[in-house]
Amino acid sequence: MRQNTQANQPFLVIIALVLAIGLVSGTYVYLIQDSNDDKLIIYSGRSSELVDDIIQEFESTTGIEVEMKYGSTSEMAGMLLEEGEHSPADVFYAQDPGGIGAVEHMLDTLPDDILEMSPENFRSPQGRWVGVSGRARVVVYNTDVLTEDDLPDSIWDFTESEWEGRIGWAPTNPSFQTMVTTMRSVWGEEKTENWINGIQENNPTAYPRNTPTVKAVAEGEVDVGFVNHYYLFRFLAEEGEGFSARNYHPKDGGPGATMMISGAGILETSENREKAQQFLKFLLSKQGQEYFAENTFEYPVHQEVETHLMLKPLDDIQFPNVSMEDMNDLEGTLALLRRTGVIS
Repeated sequence: MRQNTQANQPFLVIIALVLAIGLVSGTYVYLIQDSNDDKLIIYSGRSSELVDDIIQEFESTTGIEVEMKYGSTSEMAGMLLEEGEHSPADVFYAQDPGGIGAVEHMLDTLPDDILEMSPENFRSPQGRWVGVSGRARVVVYNTDVLTEDDLPDSIWDFTESEWEGRIGWAPTNPSFQTMVTTMRSVWGEEKTENWINGIQENNPTAYPRNTPTVKAVAEGEVDVGFVNHYYLFRFLAEEGEGFSARNYHPKDGGPGATMMISGAGILETSENREKAQQFLKFLLSKQGQEYFAENTFEYPVHQEVETHLMLKPLDDIQFPNVSMEDMNDLEGTLALLRRTGVIS
């Protein structure tokens, strides 16, 4: 054994010298350093279809490399909770307040210069996340069979028997679940449960997401659907004004017209806090907000960025009076949906 060690000594010395030279020059840093250390790692509950372009804009503008991990907001929140303090994530970018509220205790308090870029009612009361863009819940309807005058002022009235077999919904979708959370806050648990049961008695058609719901309405599979406002405008941009569906904002100021805010926060365990703060500032900058207004047809939170001309102005919509904090109880909503048999 001693002879083998001695025979190998020159070789080991050479390896040590090569590594030393490489470390000084930076050539071999990857041998001892995780290659992801310099990347900004973002867990996104927003789909790649919606945010890939703005991520690329951020990379080209700042020179910061980004690694994205996509999934539903609830999946990403669950992953963060499971990983705990060992999570590699720097930023959580959620589709709705309920999802980000579930992991708010894991987020760092944001500096004032970031918080002040988003309106006070569109951010965490504890200052741990900021609202990035707004999505309104609407009723999308088939224009070949209905006009706005045919639609009720309240989403509650879709429990009436005249709507049997005519409704599309996506109960597994996080945005639908946020609307139900708003219902529980505004209406209370009992009335919300009665609404769910009433809709089920009307034999609604379930869809996995908003996009197929809107498509089904336009094709006449169902007459109305409960969706987010911006999906319609993506169809109109692709297929033109002849697309046989339009949005309706319920007029009673109830949960059927809920305004949902996508939000983003920085993990307390992030080792790239400065880059993470740059990312949030970019999303909230005029450049970032114009992207959401013009490309995804969302409502911007930046006061100097105008809403897309195709959208109904915010001042003309009767939103329910509910805080971001009131939208945090996702677990209570999931329990209700399971109890009523809407989801498993």
